[in-house]
Parts: sequence; C-alpha cells; structure tokens
Amino acid sequence: MTQDERRLLRLFRSLSESQRTSLVDFAEFLTSRASEGAAPSQPQTPLDIPRPTEESLIQAIKRLKATYPMLAGDKLLHETSALVTQHILHKRPAAEVIDELEAMFRRQYENHSHGE
Repeated sequence: MTQDERRLLRLFRSLSESQRTSLVDFAEFLTSRASEGAAPSQPQTPLDIPRPTEESLIQAIKRLKATYPMLAGDKLLHETSALVTQHILHKRPAAEVIDELEAMFRRQYENHSHGE
C-alpha cells in the first residue's frame, strides 16, 4: 500500500458514515469521468435539465455535466473538488454548494462559448 493509499484510508476511517458515502460517490464520479470517451458530436448549447427539488451533491454534478456536455472536465475538476470538500469536510450545506456549482458551470460555458 502506498503512502497516499494509507493516508486516504486513515482519512476515510475518520469520516462519519454519511461522509464516507459522499466520498465513495465522489470517487465513483471521478472514475466514471476518467473512463468516458468524448462524444463525437456534442451539443454546443446547454441542455435544459431542470434541478430537482431534492438532489444530492453528486447527482447535481452529474446533472450539470449532462447539461453542459461541451465543457472539458479537466477545467471543472479543481473547482468542483474544492466545493465537494467544503460540503464533506466543512459541512457546508449541499444546496449552497449546488448553487455555486451551477454558477461555476454557467461561467465556464460562457467562457467556452466566447472562445476563451
């Protein structure tokens, strides 16, 4: 086991059950993102996928990725990870984090659509 794996296991064991579930969900999200190939023809405008009344953070990330398929995941990863960390470790309310994620995806789309 590498040093990073030991550290991750130690951190995982220190989390509550709900935090562990969120962390595993996020790891699955990252894994699925890495295994997805780019679609041959992606829409150039955001899809209209409404925000459900009840939504977990991971569901919101998946919804926003589906809403904005034209955005490169690598540009979103750092900010998304930081926001997920705020929710999991600092107990920031999911609804607030989802609001901020939506704004971040919208900002990235505007930058993308303007060729930046």
